[in-house]
Amino acid sequence: MSKLKSDITKEKVLEALSNIFDGTSGEDVVSAGLISSIVIKGNSVGFAIEIDINKTAQKELLRQQCEGAVKKIAGVERVTAVLTSASPGVLTKESKKEEPEEDSLPTLRGNAIPGVKYIIVVASGKGGVGKSTVSVNLTRALARQGNRVAIVDLDIYGPSIPKMLGISGKPDIDEKNRMIPREKDGIKSISIGYLVEENNAVVWRSSMALKAMNQLLLGVNWGEVDYLIVDTPPGTGDIQLSLCKNFAINGAVLVSTPQDIALADVKKAASLFNKIGTPILGIIENMSYFEDSACKKQYIFGQGGAKKFAQESSIDFLGEIPLKTEIREASDKGESPKDMPSIDAIALKLKKHMEKL
Repeated sequence: MSKLKSDITKEKVLEALSNIFDGTSGEDVVSAGLISSIVIKGNSVGFAIEIDINKTAQKELLRQQCEGAVKKIAGVERVTAVLTSASPGVLTKESKKEEPEEDSLPTLRGNAIPGVKYIIVVASGKGGVGKSTVSVNLTRALARQGNRVAIVDLDIYGPSIPKMLGISGKPDIDEKNRMIPREKDGIKSISIGYLVEENNAVVWRSSMALKAMNQLLLGVNWGEVDYLIVDTPPGTGDIQLSLCKNFAINGAVLVSTPQDIALADVKKAASLFNKIGTPILGIIENMSYFEDSACKKQYIFGQGGAKKFAQESSIDFLGEIPLKTEIREASDKGESPKDMPSIDAIALKLKKHMEKL
């Protein structure tokens, strides 16, 4: 049964939150200036809690405590608290700063990741082409071939790797305060999706996302890894640029469907990597065709677009991946597709590229 309606005000919300203390400052979250953007709509309350990016995992408990305090207000039926930040440190009302320019961010140019032999970026330039599905199954294929593998999900705002791997829950922290990757089927993984609840939005400025990227790559105890696959977000923005400028990336793999509208954005991604000197290892054409019950190939998104682009651009064409119900079903269940020979062949091609480095 719903709680009885009553007047819900910002003052009541702040009063409830003043009973929650932040372990970093020793003050309650209101006095410390950590609460912002309070929104009240009917019986629903939303607000933001400003945090230090280096303490995201620890602050999740604080977020839950804040939600619980506000839920106790008479008339409140739903509470949504999100973790956000405008700077790398804990902010107070007196110390809030404007978002720093990119040049003022920590420089990690050409930085190697301890324990990692090869770093391969998977990019598309746009969303909807199945890049994350390709990333996960490419990692699985490399694992099947006897390699020590890991995958990092840099899609800060829309992480999907946890679901595709069938993993949830926060990573443990080692004695050096580094995250320990979650592991399943011989694949180590890290994602912002392990640190926030599945249905909660990450509301961060671009500078915050860049710091999260650094934390997800350098703030992790990877152990010994042959191949680290980096699943990047759509587009050619801050993440892609900073990743390739600041880390020792061995190469990029482009993913596209055959259709012109997807290839137009993939060409932009190729241009970005060429401009910043990141080697393009090849292009994969995903959803190349659908095979009907009569074993006849149906080219739903056009035929051979990515292969043609590869030939015109002197980029290695790594292979085709068909549009199959089994792949979609396995991804939704967090399982490995039972029959995906094309991705195994692609993984072998990539290994040959790495051996030449």
